[in-house]
Amino acid sequence: MATLLPHVRQGKKRAPDPEVDLEQEASKRENNAKLVKTLGEQDASVKMLEDLVFGAEDELVERLEHAADDVRTSLLDEEESSDEETVNGARVQVTLARKAVWQDDDDEVEEDVDMAHRFRKDFTKSDAESRMNKQKLQQRLKEQFQKAMGGAPSWAETEVKKKRKKKEVDEEDEDDEDNLLRKTGNFVGTSESLPKGILRIKKCLNANNDRPAEDRLTTVQFHPSAQVVMTAGLDQSISLFQVDGKTNPKIQSIHLERFPVNKACFSASGEQVIATGLRNKLFYIYDMMEGKIIPVPTVRGLSEQRVKEFEVSPEGEFLLLTGASGYLHLMTMKTKEVVRSMKVSGNVCGAAFSADGSKIFSNSEEGEVFIWDVRSSKCLSRFPDEGCVKGTSIAVSRDGQYLACGSQSGVVNVYSQQACLRETVPKPLKAIMNLVTTATALRFNPSSEILAIASRADDEANRLVHLPSLTVFSNFPVFRRKTIYRTQCVDFSPNSGFYSVANNKGDALLFRLMHYKDF
Repeated sequence: MATLLPHVRQGKKRAPDPEVDLEQEASKRENNAKLVKTLGEQDASVKMLEDLVFGAEDELVERLEHAADDVRTSLLDEEESSDEETVNGARVQVTLARKAVWQDDDDEVEEDVDMAHRFRKDFTKSDAESRMNKQKLQQRLKEQFQKAMGGAPSWAETEVKKKRKKKEVDEEDEDDEDNLLRKTGNFVGTSESLPKGILRIKKCLNANNDRPAEDRLTTVQFHPSAQVVMTAGLDQSISLFQVDGKTNPKIQSIHLERFPVNKACFSASGEQVIATGLRNKLFYIYDMMEGKIIPVPTVRGLSEQRVKEFEVSPEGEFLLLTGASGYLHLMTMKTKEVVRSMKVSGNVCGAAFSADGSKIFSNSEEGEVFIWDVRSSKCLSRFPDEGCVKGTSIAVSRDGQYLACGSQSGVVNVYSQQACLRETVPKPLKAIMNLVTTATALRFNPSSEILAIASRADDEANRLVHLPSLTVFSNFPVFRRKTIYRTQCVDFSPNSGFYSVANNKGDALLFRLMHYKDF
C-alpha cells in the first residue's frame, strides 16, 4: 500500500533584503524630527490664538455651562421679582423678543396720512396735526384700544409679564383689603372722583359662604356702621356675617318658623332687624342687642290683609308700609301705629325716602311718579315717567341729586330730583336701556357715583351705571361662565368698598370695588 504524504506547495524562494543604507535612513529621521518640531510650533501658535479668542477648550465648555446657568437664573429672577439682585450685585439681563410671523414690506414705506378725514379726527391732539406718519397713527390707535380695554389684553402679553402683573395686582389688592378691613364705622370718603368706562372690581368669597341659604335669597344688606352683612330669604332664616374679606364668618342665624322672609332691613340705628313675610301682615322685629325676636301681629290703624314691602326712614322714626289699592301707610316705630296714609292712582310698585327723610318718592304700575311731604302727607309733585307703560321699581340717591325709575320693559329713567319738584313734565337725564327684562332692583351707592340696576327675570341681568357720565361700566359683569344668575337684591357697603348681590341660588355674591378705600 502506498503511503499518503501531505501535499506541500512549491513556492518561489523569498529574495534576500537589499542592503540598507544607514546614512540615508538617519537623514530621513532627522528631517522628520525637524518637521514634527515645526508643526508642533505651528500648533502652539494657533492654540495660543484660539485661547486668546475663545479660551481653552475646558474653559470654553465651562463658560458655556455658566452662561446657560446664568440665563436660567436670570429668567427665574425675572419671573419672581424684577427688583431682586444676584449675589454679585448684578444681573444678567435677558431680553426675550418675539419675532413677527410675517412682516409687510409696505409698513416700512414712509408715508403721511391725511388726518382731516372724519374717521381720523379723534386721533389728533391738536389742529397742527393735519398729517401724521403711519407709525405714529398706529401708536395712537394702539393707545386708544388699550384705553378702551383698560390696558393691553391678556393675549398680547408674554407669560412673564402676565405672571409679574398678576403678582403686582394681587399684592396691591391684598394691601388695599388689609387697610380697608382695619377700619370700622362710618367714614367720609376722600377718594378722587370715580372714572368712567372700566370699573376696578374684584370677586371675593361669597358673603354668606359660611352658611349658604337653602332657598332663594330675597335680601342682602350691609349694616349701617359695622363690618357686617345680613341675608334673608325663603328658607325662613335671617343670617349675619362679618365681612373680613377672607372667610366672612357667620355671626348669628335665626330661624322664623313657617315665615318665608320677603324682605328684611336694618333699623336706622343698626340695633334691630325688621322682617316681613309673604302671606300675611305679621312682621318680626329682631332686637340684636337683647337677642329677642318680637312678633308684631297687628298695627293699630292698619286694615291691610298682607304687608310685604316696606322702607325705613333715614332717621329711624317711621316705617313706610306698602298696602293694596295704591295705599302707603306711615307707621311710627315707637308706638307701632299708622299716623297717616297716602294714595296713588293704581297699585304702588315702589317707594323710597329722600336722604333727609322729609319726602317720599313713589311710582305706580300705571307709570306715574308721586312725591309726598312726610309731615303733611301732601303730594308735592306728580308726573308721568317718560315712556313707561308699567312701573316696577324706584330709588333715590343719598346726595339728593338723582331719582331712578324702573319699568317692565327694562328701561331705567334717571331724573334730576330738583327738576322733578319744579317741572310738571320733567325730562329724564338719561334713559338707560341695558336691561331687556323687567327692572326689579335699583340701588345708588352712598357716594351717588354708581347706580346698580338689575332684573330677576334673566341670568346675569345686572349692570353698574357711572352716574356723572350716565354710562354703563363695560366690564361688569364680565365672566367666562354664569356667576350672578338671577339677581334678587343688591346693596353697597356704607362707604362703597363692597357691592353684594343676592341671587336665586341662595348666594350673596361679594365684590370689592377697588376705587373706594373705606368699607
